[in-house]
Amino acid sequence: MHIDELDRSILTVLMTEGRVKWSALAEQFGVSAPAIADRVRRLEKAGVLIGYAARLNPEVLGFGLTAFVTITLEHPQYRQGFVDYVQANSRVQSCHHIVGDGDYLLKVCCRSTSELEQLLSEELKALPGVQQTRTTISLRSIKDTAVVPIEGEEEG
Repeated sequence: MHIDELDRSILTVLMTEGRVKWSALAEQFGVSAPAIADRVRRLEKAGVLIGYAARLNPEVLGFGLTAFVTITLEHPQYRQGFVDYVQANSRVQSCHHIVGDGDYLLKVCCRSTSELEQLLSEELKALPGVQQTRTTISLRSIKDTAVVPIEGEEEG
């Protein structure tokens, strides 16, 4: 899909202001609101724009502990069960299939170290095929963004 400068500009605004009105975007970029709506629908249909979400402060909501957990599976046959668990668990904020030490890297959000212990010991380590976990607790988040760096030259 070809993404031009106007598409990039629209996406940049939507990444930080997902509730912006089409009319405000139209005014900002000097095009009509229907033209903006058409572009956004095209970006959605192409899978470039995959959703809209409010960003919440987990600490204010009582989830002040963020940890990163590296998971090593014994064998790829256990992958689907692990992925199903991850998809169903709301404390898992992100899951990345990685190269290097371990197979997966999870970002988890918990209320306390005892909740993290329960997640690790009674859930993750109890999953079939989980061979090893390594956990790092975050003391403070310096940067955590959903913004994708889309600026740059046009695709060809």
